[in-house]
Amino acid sequence: MISIDALKKLKESEDRVEFKKGEGGNISYDGGAKPKPSDRRRCILGYVTALCNEGGGYLAIGMTDNYPHEVVGTKQSIDSIGELESKIYTDTGIRPNVYELYEDIKRVLVIDVPCRPAGKVFKFEDVPLMRIGEELKPMSDEVYLKIIQEQEPDFSQQICDGLKISDLDSRALQILKGKYSLKQNNPQFKLLADNQMLSDLELSVSGKLTNAALILLGKKEILQEKLPQAKVMLEYRNSENQISFDNRIEFSEPFFILIDELWSTINLRNGSFPIKDGAYIFNVPYFNEEVIRESINNAVSHRDYRRTSEIVIKQYLQRLDIINAGGFPVGVTIDNLIKTPSTPRNRLLADILQKTGIVERSGQGVDKIYFNTLSEGKAEPDYSESDNFNVNLKLSAIIEDRAFALFIDSIQNDLPSNDKLSVLAILTLNKIKNKVPKKDLDSEQVSQLLEKKLIEKRGMTNAVYYILSKDYYEFTDEKAIYYNLHEIDDNQVFNIILQFLSREKKAKMKDFVGLFEDKLSRKQVRLRVEKLVNNKQLKQEGEGSSSIYEIGEKFINEMEVISEVLSLGFKALEKDKSERAKKGPEKNR
Repeated sequence: MISIDALKKLKESEDRVEFKKGEGGNISYDGGAKPKPSDRRRCILGYVTALCNEGGGYLAIGMTDNYPHEVVGTKQSIDSIGELESKIYTDTGIRPNVYELYEDIKRVLVIDVPCRPAGKVFKFEDVPLMRIGEELKPMSDEVYLKIIQEQEPDFSQQICDGLKISDLDSRALQILKGKYSLKQNNPQFKLLADNQMLSDLELSVSGKLTNAALILLGKKEILQEKLPQAKVMLEYRNSENQISFDNRIEFSEPFFILIDELWSTINLRNGSFPIKDGAYIFNVPYFNEEVIRESINNAVSHRDYRRTSEIVIKQYLQRLDIINAGGFPVGVTIDNLIKTPSTPRNRLLADILQKTGIVERSGQGVDKIYFNTLSEGKAEPDYSESDNFNVNLKLSAIIEDRAFALFIDSIQNDLPSNDKLSVLAILTLNKIKNKVPKKDLDSEQVSQLLEKKLIEKRGMTNAVYYILSKDYYEFTDEKAIYYNLHEIDDNQVFNIILQFLSREKKAKMKDFVGLFEDKLSRKQVRLRVEKLVNNKQLKQEGEGSSSIYEIGEKFINEMEVISEVLSLGFKALEKDKSERAKKGPEKNR
């Protein structure tokens, strides 16, 4: 927050500030009914748009524009600062910070306008504005093209002035070396001198350390001095309606120390939901560790460190929000978040996280967040409150659909490791479950799911729609509503399976499922196969989707006994027949 004394010393053009008296009446918010576009632009929205396009600045209402600037006071938006801030954001997409300053009893209203993101131009009445002297004019084609072709500089790769190796945390350095050597299968890396290791990883260039070295390895006090916005704030609230927090913890250590301590602290208030299906029970945590770690990794590697706000994590009983400065990278939107290749804002930092195994591969973070969250039957990760200046991720702990979690778990257990469901497949299944219109579904994923018989096509021509397969409804109370499965008794099932194995010798679970495609669900088949295995009528080798089944020892023994009984019976009949034949002629004599 700037002070009045500092404002008085600023010059409008050089320091990106606009002064307005605003004493006789309020400055127009949106230009009102003025007929000339040039006049309508000289309003709050016009100045905010132009200042943002220029790289941010201040609109100070209640001060003269002649230097030195005097405070005259204003009643502009008195008692409605929050409303003004909200309206500006709604109408422009620019999120300013609006506050009041006082000199004695004279009030100044300051609208602190942020810098535009790289490659982004803001418009007022569909016109990109810039300030030229006292006027707000349409941006020239040259300036406009230059901006939209911008590439964001890699802040993490830039040299951090004055940072020395002695400013780095020795424990963080050892953690980095250990993780890198393990991930790269290079034990000798741990023995490298610190300056050599930093150079090899490009954390130092010509002996000068980068911002990535500061963020990942810098001592707490050095980080506080050089980059205080690198800290993470964890806030606890017992209620989602609370504005004030019950507890707030600051994490300002280097990343390689911070990440484990932060997760451990979040996990202290973590609970779990038990999910039961027959004798099968597994617990789903409120906050999945991989999801939370990936979300924090994304925030650290994608955030805009030029902005002075920290990463804020708000933990509620059954929800967790992660907010970081800087909108999505250029080309990324909420709609293409999963399909668009990742373009980390801080490439060097993201590269180190990948090389040390903190993340598996650059760009997989969002995939994992969606994959794990939806697989647990929870709501889709919510990025809807993100904008050009912040990314806001909301993660719900509540299991909305227990059946979906069991459905996905059963499918994944049956599929081989090279053919597991992808995040796009699970996302499509979730959309079909939630009755998303056909036009909003990924047609390629729909085709693959139909082929795997995980969804079914219903309706005709333009009325076509999709539902999840009967396997999903086996885990719900709605089976009878959707299906009229013709149950066949266990003996029939056993006989069909044993006949199949007598012919084929070996089989997988998917082979058995195919035998009863129109009669039994995947779950029903699995239960009967497990019963045969338990009774030793089938022999199982391997686990999960790699299991191979063949006829069991008990069945073979039973067949041998039956065969022997039949053989003995046959011999007895033959003997009896022979004796009868001998007696016959004797009687005749």
